[in-house]
Amino acid sequence: MKQEIMTISKQRQLAPRIFEMTLTGELVNEMRTPGQFLHLRVPQNAFLLRRPISINHIDAEKKECRIIYRVEGEGTRIFSEMTIGDPIDVMGPLGNGFRYHHLNQGDTAFIVGGGIGVPPLYELSKRLTQQGVHVIHFLGFASKDVMYYEEEFRALGDTRIATDDGSAGLQGNVGNLLLAAEQTPAAVFACGNNGLLKTTAQLFEDLPDVQLSMEARMACGMGACYACVCHTKDDEQGTKSVKVCDEGPVFQARKVVI
Repeated sequence: MKQEIMTISKQRQLAPRIFEMTLTGELVNEMRTPGQFLHLRVPQNAFLLRRPISINHIDAEKKECRIIYRVEGEGTRIFSEMTIGDPIDVMGPLGNGFRYHHLNQGDTAFIVGGGIGVPPLYELSKRLTQQGVHVIHFLGFASKDVMYYEEEFRALGDTRIATDDGSAGLQGNVGNLLLAAEQTPAAVFACGNNGLLKTTAQLFEDLPDVQLSMEARMACGMGACYACVCHTKDDEQGTKSVKVCDEGPVFQARKVVI
Protein backbone atom coordinates (compact mmCIF):
# COMPACT_ATOMS: atom_id res chain seq x y z
CA MET A 1 0.00 0.00 0.00
CA LYS A 2 1.31 3.39 -1.03
CA GLN A 3 0.08 6.96 -1.24
CA GLU A 4 0.33 9.30 -4.20
CA ILE A 5 -1.12 12.49 -5.57
CA MET A 6 -2.60 11.09 -8.78
CA THR A 7 -3.98 13.13 -11.67
CA ILE A 8 -7.49 12.94 -13.09
CA SER A 9 -7.10 12.27 -16.82
CA LYS A 10 -10.78 11.71 -17.60
CA GLN A 11 -14.16 11.98 -15.94
CA ARG A 12 -17.55 11.11 -17.43
CA GLN A 13 -21.05 10.44 -16.21
CA LEU A 14 -22.34 6.95 -17.02
CA ALA A 15 -25.85 7.18 -15.56
CA PRO A 16 -27.74 9.32 -13.04
CA ARG A 17 -25.36 9.76 -10.04
CA ILE A 18 -22.87 7.25 -11.52
CA PHE A 19 -19.47 8.55 -12.61
CA GLU A 20 -16.34 7.01 -14.09
CA MET A 21 -13.01 8.64 -13.19
CA THR A 22 -9.69 7.80 -14.83
CA LEU A 23 -6.57 8.37 -12.70
CA THR A 24 -2.95 8.51 -13.86
CA GLY A 25 0.13 7.91 -11.74
CA GLU A 26 2.90 5.58 -10.61
CA LEU A 27 0.54 3.99 -8.08
CA VAL A 28 -0.96 1.97 -10.94
CA ASN A 29 2.20 -0.18 -10.85
CA GLU A 30 1.01 -1.51 -7.47
CA MET A 31 -2.45 -2.50 -8.76
CA ARG A 32 -2.19 -6.17 -9.66
CA THR A 33 -5.28 -7.86 -8.25
CA PRO A 34 -8.90 -7.26 -9.32
CA GLY A 35 -11.22 -6.62 -6.40
CA GLN A 36 -8.93 -4.31 -4.46
CA PHE A 37 -9.92 -0.72 -3.71
CA LEU A 38 -8.47 2.77 -3.43
CA HIS A 39 -8.91 5.21 -0.56
CA LEU A 40 -9.49 8.72 -1.91
CA ARG A 41 -9.17 11.92 0.08
CA VAL A 42 -11.89 14.50 -0.50
CA PRO A 43 -9.99 17.69 -1.41
CA GLN A 44 -11.50 19.80 1.36
CA ASN A 45 -10.24 19.95 4.94
CA ALA A 46 -13.75 19.54 6.38
CA PHE A 47 -13.74 15.88 5.30
CA LEU A 48 -11.56 13.76 7.57
CA LEU A 49 -12.38 10.29 6.28
CA ARG A 50 -11.27 9.00 2.92
CA ARG A 51 -13.74 7.35 0.53
CA PRO A 52 -13.13 3.69 -0.41
CA ILE A 53 -13.82 3.04 -4.11
CA SER A 54 -13.11 -0.22 -5.95
CA ILE A 55 -10.77 -0.38 -8.92
CA ASN A 56 -12.66 -0.93 -12.17
CA HIS A 57 -9.89 -1.10 -14.78
CA ILE A 58 -6.08 -1.26 -14.72
CA ASP A 59 -3.80 -0.28 -17.61
CA ALA A 60 -0.22 -0.69 -16.41
CA GLU A 61 1.29 0.42 -19.73
CA LYS A 62 -0.50 3.76 -19.68
CA LYS A 63 -0.21 4.00 -15.88
CA GLU A 64 -3.96 4.56 -15.80
CA CYS A 65 -6.71 3.09 -13.67
CA ARG A 66 -10.45 3.68 -13.58
CA ILE A 67 -12.88 3.86 -10.72
CA ILE A 68 -16.67 4.02 -10.89
CA TYR A 69 -18.58 5.57 -8.01
CA ARG A 70 -22.07 6.71 -7.11
CA VAL A 71 -22.75 10.15 -5.68
CA GLU A 72 -24.11 9.42 -2.21
CA GLY A 73 -23.17 12.50 -0.19
CA GLU A 74 -21.16 15.67 -0.18
CA GLY A 75 -17.78 13.94 -0.53
CA THR A 76 -18.63 11.99 -3.66
CA ARG A 77 -20.46 15.03 -5.03
CA ILE A 78 -17.17 16.93 -4.81
CA PHE A 79 -15.43 14.09 -6.67
CA SER A 80 -18.02 14.35 -9.45
CA GLU A 81 -17.25 18.04 -9.97
CA MET A 82 -13.50 17.55 -10.35
CA THR A 83 -12.07 17.89 -13.84
CA ILE A 84 -9.19 16.76 -16.06
CA GLY A 85 -5.83 17.77 -14.62
CA ASP A 86 -7.03 18.01 -11.03
CA PRO A 87 -4.80 16.29 -8.43
CA ILE A 88 -6.31 13.81 -5.99
CA ASP A 89 -4.73 12.17 -2.95
CA VAL A 90 -4.97 8.38 -3.35
CA MET A 91 -3.95 5.60 -0.98
CA GLY A 92 -3.84 2.00 -2.11
CA PRO A 93 -4.34 -0.51 -3.45
CA LEU A 94 -6.01 -1.87 -0.33
CA GLY A 95 -7.62 -5.15 0.64
CA ASN A 96 -7.46 -8.66 -0.77
CA GLY A 97 -9.04 -9.14 -4.16
CA PHE A 98 -10.38 -12.07 -6.17
CA ARG A 99 -8.34 -15.23 -6.60
CA TYR A 100 -8.55 -16.61 -10.09
CA HIS A 101 -5.18 -18.02 -11.24
CA HIS A 102 -6.21 -21.57 -10.27
CA LEU A 103 -8.91 -21.67 -12.95
CA ASN A 104 -8.06 -23.52 -16.15
CA GLN A 105 -8.58 -22.70 -19.79
CA GLY A 106 -12.08 -23.84 -20.76
CA ASP A 107 -13.51 -23.54 -17.24
CA THR A 108 -16.74 -21.55 -16.81
CA ALA A 109 -16.96 -18.75 -14.25
CA PHE A 110 -20.12 -16.93 -13.21
CA ILE A 111 -19.63 -13.22 -12.54
CA VAL A 112 -22.49 -11.79 -10.52
CA GLY A 113 -22.97 -8.08 -9.85
CA GLY A 114 -25.63 -5.61 -8.84
CA GLY A 115 -25.77 -1.82 -9.00
CA ILE A 116 -22.61 -0.16 -7.76
CA GLY A 117 -21.16 -3.63 -7.07
CA VAL A 118 -20.58 -4.11 -10.80
CA PRO A 119 -17.36 -2.03 -11.32
CA PRO A 120 -14.64 -4.31 -9.84
CA LEU A 121 -16.00 -7.29 -11.78
CA TYR A 122 -14.92 -5.74 -15.09
CA GLU A 123 -11.17 -6.03 -14.43
CA LEU A 124 -11.75 -9.55 -13.07
CA SER A 125 -13.63 -10.56 -16.22
CA LYS A 126 -10.82 -9.20 -18.40
CA ARG A 127 -8.25 -11.26 -16.52
CA LEU A 128 -10.35 -14.43 -16.68
CA THR A 129 -10.97 -14.00 -20.40
CA GLN A 130 -7.24 -13.55 -21.03
CA GLN A 131 -6.70 -16.79 -19.10
CA GLY A 132 -9.06 -18.66 -21.42
CA VAL A 133 -11.89 -18.95 -18.90
CA HIS A 134 -15.44 -18.81 -20.28
CA VAL A 135 -17.22 -16.00 -18.42
CA ILE A 136 -20.95 -15.50 -18.00
CA HIS A 137 -22.03 -12.18 -16.51
CA PHE A 138 -25.22 -11.84 -14.44
CA LEU A 139 -25.83 -8.14 -13.83
CA GLY A 140 -28.73 -6.54 -11.98
CA PHE A 141 -29.89 -2.93 -11.91
CA ALA A 142 -32.94 -1.07 -10.62
CA SER A 143 -33.92 0.05 -14.13
CA LYS A 144 -32.57 0.64 -17.63
CA ASP A 145 -31.96 4.29 -16.75
CA VAL A 146 -29.28 3.43 -14.20
CA MET A 147 -27.58 0.66 -16.20
CA TYR A 148 -23.98 1.09 -17.27
CA TYR A 149 -21.12 -0.93 -18.76
CA GLU A 150 -23.44 -3.38 -20.51
CA GLU A 151 -21.54 -3.13 -23.81
CA GLU A 152 -18.16 -3.38 -22.07
CA PHE A 153 -19.19 -6.66 -20.44
CA ARG A 154 -20.78 -7.98 -23.64
CA ALA A 155 -17.44 -7.45 -25.40
CA LEU A 156 -15.91 -9.91 -22.93
CA GLY A 157 -18.56 -12.61 -22.92
CA ASP A 158 -22.16 -13.74 -22.41
CA THR A 159 -23.98 -11.01 -20.46
CA ARG A 160 -27.40 -11.44 -18.90
CA ILE A 161 -29.28 -8.47 -17.47
CA ALA A 162 -32.07 -8.20 -14.90
CA THR A 163 -33.87 -5.02 -13.84
CA ASP A 164 -36.28 -4.59 -10.96
CA ASP A 165 -38.88 -2.90 -13.17
CA GLY A 166 -38.35 -5.00 -16.30
CA SER A 167 -37.24 -2.02 -18.41
CA ALA A 168 -34.25 -4.06 -19.65
CA GLY A 169 -33.53 -7.77 -19.70
CA LEU A 170 -35.40 -10.03 -17.31
CA GLN A 171 -37.79 -8.48 -14.82
CA GLY A 172 -36.60 -9.39 -11.35
CA ASN A 173 -33.25 -9.66 -9.64
CA VAL A 174 -29.98 -11.42 -10.33
CA GLY A 175 -31.21 -14.47 -8.42
CA ASN A 176 -33.82 -15.02 -11.15
CA LEU A 177 -31.06 -14.97 -13.77
CA LEU A 178 -28.97 -17.46 -11.82
CA LEU A 179 -31.90 -19.83 -11.36
CA ALA A 180 -32.36 -19.90 -15.14
CA ALA A 181 -28.69 -20.72 -15.81
CA GLU A 182 -28.11 -24.23 -17.10
CA GLN A 183 -24.34 -24.45 -16.74
CA THR A 184 -22.45 -25.54 -13.64
CA PRO A 185 -19.55 -23.14 -13.06
CA ALA A 186 -16.11 -23.94 -11.73
CA ALA A 187 -16.25 -20.74 -9.68
CA VAL A 188 -18.61 -17.88 -8.84
CA PHE A 189 -17.51 -14.30 -8.18
CA ALA A 190 -20.03 -11.81 -6.80
CA CYS A 191 -20.13 -8.19 -5.72
CA GLY A 192 -23.18 -6.22 -4.62
CA ASN A 193 -25.49 -5.63 -1.70
CA ASN A 194 -26.02 -8.19 1.05
CA GLY A 195 -29.20 -9.51 -0.54
CA LEU A 196 -27.37 -10.35 -3.76
CA LEU A 197 -24.47 -11.94 -1.88
CA LYS A 198 -26.77 -13.99 0.32
CA THR A 199 -28.76 -15.25 -2.67
CA THR A 200 -25.57 -16.18 -4.54
CA ALA A 201 -24.17 -18.02 -1.52
CA GLN A 202 -27.41 -19.97 -1.05
CA LEU A 203 -27.75 -20.96 -4.70
CA PHE A 204 -24.19 -22.26 -4.85
CA GLU A 205 -23.78 -23.58 -1.31
CA ASP A 206 -22.42 -26.89 -2.64
CA LEU A 207 -19.81 -25.23 -4.87
CA PRO A 208 -16.35 -25.07 -3.21
CA ASP A 209 -15.28 -21.78 -4.85
CA VAL A 210 -17.76 -18.93 -4.32
CA GLN A 211 -16.01 -15.61 -3.75
CA LEU A 212 -18.00 -12.68 -2.39
CA SER A 213 -16.84 -9.08 -2.30
CA MET A 214 -18.42 -7.62 0.82
CA GLU A 215 -19.72 -4.09 1.16
CA ALA A 216 -19.08 -2.26 4.43
CA ARG A 217 -18.74 1.25 5.79
CA MET A 218 -15.04 1.86 6.30
CA ALA A 219 -13.16 4.49 8.25
CA CYS A 220 -9.42 3.81 8.18
CA GLY A 221 -9.40 1.26 5.34
CA MET A 222 -6.35 -0.50 6.83
CA GLY A 223 -7.79 -2.66 9.63
CA ALA A 224 -6.98 -0.40 12.55
CA CYS A 225 -10.39 0.91 13.54
CA TYR A 226 -12.58 -2.25 13.40
CA ALA A 227 -15.45 -0.30 11.84
CA CYS A 228 -16.13 -2.84 9.08
CA VAL A 229 -16.23 -6.30 10.65
CA CYS A 230 -18.32 -9.34 9.73
CA HIS A 231 -18.66 -12.61 11.65
CA THR A 232 -17.29 -15.99 10.62
CA LYS A 233 -19.34 -19.16 10.20
CA ASP A 234 -17.01 -21.32 12.29
CA ASP A 235 -17.66 -19.23 15.41
CA GLU A 236 -20.61 -20.61 17.38
CA GLN A 237 -20.27 -17.94 20.09
CA GLY A 238 -20.49 -15.04 17.64
CA THR A 239 -17.36 -13.44 19.01
CA LYS A 240 -14.95 -13.94 16.09
CA SER A 241 -14.92 -11.48 13.25
CA VAL A 242 -12.92 -10.53 10.18
CA LYS A 243 -12.24 -7.03 8.91
CA VAL A 244 -13.66 -6.32 5.46
CA CYS A 245 -11.06 -3.69 4.60
CA ASP A 246 -7.79 -5.59 5.06
CA GLU A 247 -8.81 -9.26 5.41
CA GLY A 248 -11.35 -8.81 2.61
CA PRO A 249 -13.22 -7.34 0.90
CA VAL A 250 -13.28 -10.70 -0.90
CA PHE A 251 -14.10 -13.81 1.16
CA GLN A 252 -15.10 -17.37 0.40
CA ALA A 253 -18.86 -17.66 0.97
CA ARG A 254 -18.44 -20.70 3.23
CA LYS A 255 -16.34 -18.68 5.71
CA VAL A 256 -18.40 -15.56 6.49
CA VAL A 257 -21.85 -14.70 7.79
CA ILE A 258 -23.60 -12.33 5.41
